[in-house]
Amino acid sequence: MAAAARLFRGAVRGPSTLVLARALSSAPPGPAGRGGRRAALAAAGALGGLGLALGLWRRQTALAASREDEEDKELRQRFMAPPVSGLRELRRRRRELRSRMELLIMETQAEVCRALAALDPGASFSVDTWERKEGGGGISCVLQDGEVFEKAGVNVSVVSGLLSEEAARQMRSRGKSLKAKDGKLPFCAMGVSSVIHPKNPHVPTMHFNYRYFEIEEADGTKQWWFGGGTDLTPTYLNEEDAVHFHKTLKEACDKHDLKLYPKYKKWCDDYFYIKHRGERRGIGGIFFDDVDSPSKEEVFQFVKSCAKAVVPCYIPIVKKHRHDSFTPEEKLWQQLRRGRYVEFNLVYDRGTKFGLLTPGSRIESILMSLPLTARWEYMHTPPESSKEAEILEVLRNPKDWVH
Repeated sequence: MAAAARLFRGAVRGPSTLVLARALSSAPPGPAGRGGRRAALAAAGALGGLGLALGLWRRQTALAASREDEEDKELRQRFMAPPVSGLRELRRRRRELRSRMELLIMETQAEVCRALAALDPGASFSVDTWERKEGGGGISCVLQDGEVFEKAGVNVSVVSGLLSEEAARQMRSRGKSLKAKDGKLPFCAMGVSSVIHPKNPHVPTMHFNYRYFEIEEADGTKQWWFGGGTDLTPTYLNEEDAVHFHKTLKEACDKHDLKLYPKYKKWCDDYFYIKHRGERRGIGGIFFDDVDSPSKEEVFQFVKSCAKAVVPCYIPIVKKHRHDSFTPEEKLWQQLRRGRYVEFNLVYDRGTKFGLLTPGSRIESILMSLPLTARWEYMHTPPESSKEAEILEVLRNPKDWVH
């Protein structure tokens, strides 16, 4: 029996069938060897069960690895570049909102880039991945000098580290109560941001940005919030385009709360106000920031709906006007309006300010929003009742486009 026990322990460790066969054949004949034969047969049965279980485990492991490989392949095909955090890390914490947000901004970047590239087949996006030594990195996708788009950029950034004093001061000025430990505030920020400057003055410029921010305070508690928006800046007013753009965004908001669109439409009109000019940058859209209620999941789903609305709110307008004829005078007016765009971005825009105040930020990606060309003329005033004067009136007095 002691020999049989040794055989059973060996089976658990993985004996060969040859060893068991020898044990069976070496057992004494008759009643004297009956116990040894039974033990050897039991060990053989255990070996068979363990072998079956081991084979099943190996097959399941192989299938799981195969599924992960397929998922990785699918994600790589869906994105413009591998995610900043890496596919394995995103899969490991796939249920965490930070991972889900990173996947959303990666998907949004790819969807928008492919939609734009389909309209400008003679051009292509350069894809530039970068790392930030303080933590994180990003993916910049830029198309320049195409037939349709003069400059179109769609950037993703996922950064972490310690918040600079200047950035913390900027946030506190918006009412954030940030309690630092030894002057340090660990943070994580991620977002997708895009500005599209078409060549044709009858195709409007479009901007969108969706972001998530998280800060760890001195006592270990975390503050989080979302921000973002989508807005349109036409050179000339086309009311049909304005209605389509705003209605598409309103539909995205209405899925979550009927109060959101009017609230965020007004916020957009107020935010993109160029104070020193007394006019808005464009005809608006939606804008929100520091949103941390009703719950993290509900705000994330709202942001997701807004991000999914980017392509349908803008691409039909580009298709409609990309081949419109235009005059040198209309091109000149486009350049003057782009000068206003530059003024707002460099003087007032929160995202530009935060980027410039964050150590290790990639300046080329931050200033991607600026057009290739712009113009400033001394004391330029368009004639009354002109198309140029028409758009100025709307920029000075925002309209309700959906009621």
